[in-house]
Amino acid sequence: MESITKRFGNVVANDAEDFDASPGEIHCLLGENGAGKSTLMRILFGLCRADSGLIYVNGEPAAISCPRDAIALGIGMVHQHFMLAERLTVAENIIAGCEPRIHGLLDYGRAREEILKVSHRYGLTVNPDAVVEEISVGQQQRVEIIKALMRGARVLILDEPTAVLTPPEVDELFSVMRALRASGTTIIFITHKLKETMEISDRVTVLRDGRTVGVVNTADATSDQLVEMMVGRSLPIHDDQRIPAHEMIALELKDISAAGRRGSRARLSGVDLAVRRGEILGIAGVDGNGQLELEEVVTGLRRPSQGRLIIDGQDVTGFDTRRIRDKGVAYIPSDRLRRGMVSSFSLTRNSVLGMQHSAYFSSRGVIQEDVVREHAESIIDLYDVRSESIDQPIGSLSGGNQQKLVVGRELTRPHSIVIAAQPTRGLDVGATHYIREQILASRNRGKAVLLISAELDEIFELSDRIAVMYEGQIIDMRRASQYTEQELGLLMTGQRNGV
Repeated sequence: MESITKRFGNVVANDAEDFDASPGEIHCLLGENGAGKSTLMRILFGLCRADSGLIYVNGEPAAISCPRDAIALGIGMVHQHFMLAERLTVAENIIAGCEPRIHGLLDYGRAREEILKVSHRYGLTVNPDAVVEEISVGQQQRVEIIKALMRGARVLILDEPTAVLTPPEVDELFSVMRALRASGTTIIFITHKLKETMEISDRVTVLRDGRTVGVVNTADATSDQLVEMMVGRSLPIHDDQRIPAHEMIALELKDISAAGRRGSRARLSGVDLAVRRGEILGIAGVDGNGQLELEEVVTGLRRPSQGRLIIDGQDVTGFDTRRIRDKGVAYIPSDRLRRGMVSSFSLTRNSVLGMQHSAYFSSRGVIQEDVVREHAESIIDLYDVRSESIDQPIGSLSGGNQQKLVVGRELTRPHSIVIAAQPTRGLDVGATHYIREQILASRNRGKAVLLISAELDEIFELSDRIAVMYEGQIIDMRRASQYTEQELGLLMTGQRNGV
């Protein structure tokens, strides 16, 4: 790809970017959110058109105006959000649009044989007859890869492929990627995760602000070098000058159970947890195992069907969200768009959401505009929120800057407990590093932190103790130093001692 430029209105997503990948290599496309990684690959796969620039495949100029053109040239793409029909079988999904036929009729038996042949060749174990909605996320990803390979892909684009996988599934994916590389397939791996980049790639192209910063051989690079290329500066090491945890329990759940939506089966079952002041208790688990319900119960968004919720020794079971937050609970929600902000409101208004009723910000029901603006400006300054004006809608900011404002609002309000749910999900390395620093600093000031995260690196980096959730229950809990990553990954899938 040569001098690729793509604009969306006044925003330049790709500014004369260059990219090349060699046959039989794993090439990582690394950069922060908004660097232009996905847009560049969407252009290569024909999902959008460049305003200018050239593409060459096998040394020949290529005109790619739609995915059909890309597929015909041997280019396949596995998207971060899978493009599968959940109620169809694995085989039906894989062959859709290129069904093998005999005498004009679908030859399902031949389709199964071809799928199994590709599956065995690359170690992509799937059951062709399984219904997609009944298989794991990791297996669904294999289906997408097989689908691309059976359409003749010799260049395979993987967009953030590990975002939804457990550690064992990541290991399996990397084994598949190595097998594909050995067969001569080129893999372009879009990510912002440095550890995975260093482990699996042969070369790395780093993008920043829509431009190609540089290309390095992974074997010759260091993580610090790649970070500096991504963000334009080195990131400081966490200053983890922590104080010892108190014996005082700030947040306690006793035998908490909660039903699913619309009266479905229990999503939390007999959960017992205690978080002390001056510690971070990390909740590890594969998404969908009760973490959302736990988040809702401890913040008053969901009433438990049994058990007690206790804050600083007081039973607050059944309290609504406002009353719980007024007890000193700061809440960083897993979904900032739905629960952490109002997109059309200004940064000023969003900086006091949930606190607008307090005597500090309002008098006799009237918002004190000067006080609110001063508060917003202090958050923007303290938490390095990049914006043009405190009056612009928060929805116009990047995801990382939206999250920094939400985190800043919550950690500057009076609190003794922090509920941090997926606090860095989808954020780039710079924003992730900054927010993790703030969570550590909060703990070091003696706050109790309940961290709910699907990112194992985050759980290990921040937690003092780790509790593992599986199917709505806490199945294991101990000090973070007592776990290995492999053991924790197995526990997250419900396996104990490998069983």
